[in-house]
Amino acid sequence: MSPRRNRPQKRGGENPTGAGGGDGDRYGGFQRTETWQGEDWAVRNVAGASAAGKRYRCPGCDQEIPSGVAHVVAWPEYGGVDDRRHWHKACWNAKDRRTTRVQRSRNAPRH
Repeated sequence: MSPRRNRPQKRGGENPTGAGGGDGDRYGGFQRTETWQGEDWAVRNVAGASAAGKRYRCPGCDQEIPSGVAHVVAWPEYGGVDDRRHWHKACWNAKDRRTTRVQRSRNAPRH
């Protein structure tokens, strides 16, 4: 007896997800628009498998997003490719609650 197949088979080269193969497929294809600081932002979730091979720096916490970790890509609605920023999901959700980050030297006073 042969093992059971749990995946649907493709018929005639169809793409079962219905995606068109563009840049949206790379980021999961689920784009939404959010308003932040009086500007519309395009936001996409990136699955961990899609994020393999590259590391990014999160602008929310200034920490590295390792390769293979799910995160969010956001850019101004009318911005270009250079305006895209990769955020941790938690940092993107907390962006309105964060204060500006003040860079201090290691032994500087905190007042």
